[in-house]
Amino acid sequence: MQKSSQNKQILLVGNPNVGKSTVFNLLCNKNQKTGNYAGVTVASHSGNYEYNGENVEVIDLPGSYSVYPTSEDEAIFSKFLIEEQQNYSGVVYILEALSIKRGLLLFQQIQDLGIPGLLVVNQIDQTERRGININLDELSKELGVKVLQTNAKQNLGIDELREAIFNNNFTKSETVSFEIPLEQKGLVFKILSETKEENQYKIWTLLSSDTYIGKLETVKDQMNDDEVKCLVPKRLQTQETIRRYQSIDKIIAKVISKKPQFKELLTEKLDKILVHKFWGYVIFAAILLFIFQMVFFIAAYPMDWIDSATSWIASFAAEHLPEGPINSLISNGIIPGVGGIVIFAPQIGILLYFLYLLEDSGYMARVIFLMDRFLRPFGLNGKSIVPLVSGTACAIPAIMSTRNIENVKERLITILVTPFMTCSARLPVYSIIIGLIIPDKYFVGISYKALALMAMYFLGFFTSLMASLILKKIIKSKGKSFLVMDLPTYKMPLFGYDFKLTLGKVWEFITGAGKIIFIVSILIWFFSYFGPKQKPNELVATDVHLDHSYLAIMGKSIEPAIAPLGYDWKMGVGILTSFVAREVFVGTMSTLYSLDDDAPEGKVIDKMRNDVKPNGEKVFSFATGISILFFYAFAMQCVSTLAVVYRETKSLKWTMVQLFGMSGLAYIASFIVYQIFK
Repeated sequence: MQKSSQNKQILLVGNPNVGKSTVFNLLCNKNQKTGNYAGVTVASHSGNYEYNGENVEVIDLPGSYSVYPTSEDEAIFSKFLIEEQQNYSGVVYILEALSIKRGLLLFQQIQDLGIPGLLVVNQIDQTERRGININLDELSKELGVKVLQTNAKQNLGIDELREAIFNNNFTKSETVSFEIPLEQKGLVFKILSETKEENQYKIWTLLSSDTYIGKLETVKDQMNDDEVKCLVPKRLQTQETIRRYQSIDKIIAKVISKKPQFKELLTEKLDKILVHKFWGYVIFAAILLFIFQMVFFIAAYPMDWIDSATSWIASFAAEHLPEGPINSLISNGIIPGVGGIVIFAPQIGILLYFLYLLEDSGYMARVIFLMDRFLRPFGLNGKSIVPLVSGTACAIPAIMSTRNIENVKERLITILVTPFMTCSARLPVYSIIIGLIIPDKYFVGISYKALALMAMYFLGFFTSLMASLILKKIIKSKGKSFLVMDLPTYKMPLFGYDFKLTLGKVWEFITGAGKIIFIVSILIWFFSYFGPKQKPNELVATDVHLDHSYLAIMGKSIEPAIAPLGYDWKMGVGILTSFVAREVFVGTMSTLYSLDDDAPEGKVIDKMRNDVKPNGEKVFSFATGISILFFYAFAMQCVSTLAVVYRETKSLKWTMVQLFGMSGLAYIASFIVYQIFK
């Protein structure tokens, strides 16, 4: 491959929810997740593309409304924009056609910082539908920059953007759009004379910032502050904003014209119902119930195919491999263990696909707005619903997405309660246990299993609210927050693109969980295949019955602690191994039941369903199944999530509070429900 002759770095910036991530994906052929609400990009992402022999690195910064950071993601934006100015060629500023006035505020701030820019007006088709005309030539003249037009959803204008970047069509403004107030000019010029800085506006931003504009603060750092902000910087920011909008209004008057008759669009009509005080919640619940119904109904067919294929592969390996340990390891250990996780990929894929469609369409922004009033009594705000909903996929990116929550107390509470949400790693556990204990019946056309799964999701959400309420009383903070957001227009989701994203995420789940299951399966097989066997004057390891293996000895040693929850030693081993990742429980049980010669014949789930204790009682009774569901609903069993909680909070205290609090709650709740239902 021929090396590029030149290298260039550019920044992709703009307000939240203007199509930045979509433009980034098209430029760099990446699969970064996009969503039609603010706060999707919470850290900078980079990608590369080659055009006419030039290698271009594109850095997609988090969306921001101003250079003054009010949250962690905006701080990332400001820090990179200012401190890395000497490294990038210019800024590609994405401006949403329907929100030109709002978007021009940040663009003019970037211009006044002396940063070369190129303006891209995205989603211009939305304005045309509303009868709004934008004179792009006049806009270019007023701002003194090159203006391009794109429709990222339809991949229009991307080639023209690549060409403009190649031609270095980045322009520095020759004039300053914001005139520094007379009362601060003396101080600004004094600082200019004492430093090497030449840009007056950059000095002004330091005066009107709460802290150094590029400073990144952890939750721990911020919680140590009194949170009583200096009023002078806020006053200066307000003064600047008012003056800028006065200037922007004059530009808008020249470049935008509207047709005399303005027709109410579909967005306005739908919002009368979807954000209604009562019907909004009813519709949201109905959408969730439909998704859970699809998770069981549609996924049933591919899950049966995968189960049959796994059984056939295991049988084929058992028949054709030489008798001995290797045969047992592969046919009874690795294949059932990995297959026990792969079988749930269709359910995870369906759930993620529907979530992507909701985000892409603009509906999730309404959910944020709808939930704000509901969440505030619990110490959260509407923006907390983004991590909570994202937590149904994975808690790790969900916790990182809390960076767009401005109030530090609300952010910390959201971080601590998000792991209660039912993530995709819990879904395999829920699915197999619900399949074991819930009958295959229907209520008004809705399966009992779908209702049970929805109940588990609501249990996680309810618990997160109760935990938030407790933490609200414990964590002290004087700061208050207000939700200010724009509701984007509804857009047709990119069904094919979202499907491609879903496949990528499902493959990540299979490969990520598969690696862990592969290792765990080998370890479980080893300790279950061998056990102590007494010979005269020596103790040797040899292949033994599962009940007499080293694994059984270890499992039975913890049985007194888990017996009150209704678990036998096999379940205990599954719980221990799943502290690495929750989904490992399913792989562990698949491996153990494949290794157990005394287990009933049939598929793994049939073996588990028909397994009985020596007294004839079912191993997986209704009481035991409910106990397991409650344990995994509350237990903090994910090392990676713990690591990201510590990284985001830099607080060992809160990380340990979360670990022991959730684990203790899981044990107590499981004990209570088992004792009730047994």
